Amino acid sequence: MFPYEPSYPTDLKRVGLYLHVPFCKNLCPFCPYNRVEYQDTLFEQYEKSVHEEIELYTPHLKGSDFVSLYIGGGTPTVNLPGLLRILNHLKNNFSLSCDICIELHPANMETECLKELKQFGVTMLSVGIESTTDRILRNIGRNHDGETAIKSLRRAVETGFDAVNADLMFVLPGQSLKDWENDLNAVINEGVDQVSTYPLFSFPYSDLGQSQQIRSVKRPDSSLIRSMLKLTDSLLISSGYERCAVWSWLKPSMKKFSSITRHHYVGFGPSAASMTGKDFYVNTFDVASYAETLPKKRPIALSMAVDLRLEMAYWLYWRVYELKIQQNDFKELFGKEYSLESNFQNILKPFQRAGMIEKWNGGYQVTNSGAYWIHRLENEYSLNYINRLWGSCRKASWPKEVYL
Repeated sequence: MFPYEPSYPTDLKRVGLYLHVPFCKNLCPFCPYNRVEYQDTLFEQYEKSVHEEIELYTPHLKGSDFVSLYIGGGTPTVNLPGLLRILNHLKNNFSLSCDICIELHPANMETECLKELKQFGVTMLSVGIESTTDRILRNIGRNHDGETAIKSLRRAVETGFDAVNADLMFVLPGQSLKDWENDLNAVINEGVDQVSTYPLFSFPYSDLGQSQQIRSVKRPDSSLIRSMLKLTDSLLISSGYERCAVWSWLKPSMKKFSSITRHHYVGFGPSAASMTGKDFYVNTFDVASYAETLPKKRPIALSMAVDLRLEMAYWLYWRVYELKIQQNDFKELFGKEYSLESNFQNILKPFQRAGMIEKWNGGYQVTNSGAYWIHRLENEYSLNYINRLWGSCRKASWPKEVYL
């Protein structure tokens, strides 16, 4: 990826919008995402600049078919009035009538906050509780306890959103298999629509990685990941959930909360990425540099041209993550002259012979036995990609180049 400004996206079909709010009151040491400690003056600078970025894109995105607005962080509700002003700008400029999805922190989602979000049009939310065990939460530097986590889920479910997802982390320091089982049962008992689970990876650029002085991504023990995933699948399936992605389980007929189902998307805010089909690019991570660039031009730090073959591979990568590879979706996006077999036979056939994928509904689905191993292969790329790109962008506001 190189530091150039690509052309504006136009005539996008089924495009998602993303807003990154990079502020937290407490910086969790394990978190790999772009975030800074909240300050009123810095947020004011950020908010003013996001409004300016929205205005730059507005004439180019008019008439696009928007399928979702996703808000991540950071802690998006750390300044709720400011967030709602930004969301109102997005809704008005792009005439949004789609799902609005948001990530929430258990300590920043009181009843009034949830009511305002729902009244504003937020339909789906994900609560990053990580664990319900006080000892484990202290081990990973969270600023809330298990009771706060459970009560936050309860309030979210009672408020009546279309979907409530609970984010849990496993293979955490000091976490036993029994601790993990207790966490799963706790969120199941609160009636959440979806449970998403993630193992703890340590990145060299994160606060945890720097304290450990690691030079490459530190992965948990693979046998422990497998045993915890096996327990997760068994417990959630027996509780009426269905597996909807490598790390996620969903109640039947409920809406799926996901940050990666939009093939084309445009991002706003520091570190926000955009994928337009022609280009993939990412904004500068630094809030001050982001603000200084606007409104003169877009605050893009690094860009990469995307050809048709690469775009197809990108689509396949995320569909494998979701366990379903739909032939009809592939043809609708790329054209009826293309097919999964003609474009990916050298990938699909070996996995099919190994029993990792199977024919399904005119396309393919990842088997239970294949889910773990295929994602292990994907992780080798995605973890290194994240470490190289995000690590470089954390070190410098305007990196000269990054090889993925």
